[in-house]
Amino acid sequence: MLYNIGTAIILEGIILKMKAVITVTGRDSVGIISLVSTECAASNANILEISQTVLSEYFAMIMLVDVENLKIPFIEFADRLTELGRARNLDIHVMHEDIFNSMHRI
Repeated sequence: MLYNIGTAIILEGIILKMKAVITVTGRDSVGIISLVSTECAASNANILEISQTVLSEYFAMIMLVDVENLKIPFIEFADRLTELGRARNLDIHVMHEDIFNSMHRI
């Protein structure tokens, strides 16, 4: 049996870690990684992996974060990051890892 309890999923009595993929794109500027990582820390999302690059004046980053112990609901976490991005003219998207994987499976 599958149960969803907040940000964790229990499958046959085993608690599965909840992860999210955060993508950030836009014009490069000072403090983008700090902006996102500060919000992750404030919400208790642990950054597991991060990859970023700058192509000419464009910034691109993808992060894998553990959201199992978020202090706030997942949707609020995603909305906060999206709004932070809008304020800095960045596209920030937060997606549960399972949805991300499903979208990229053929």
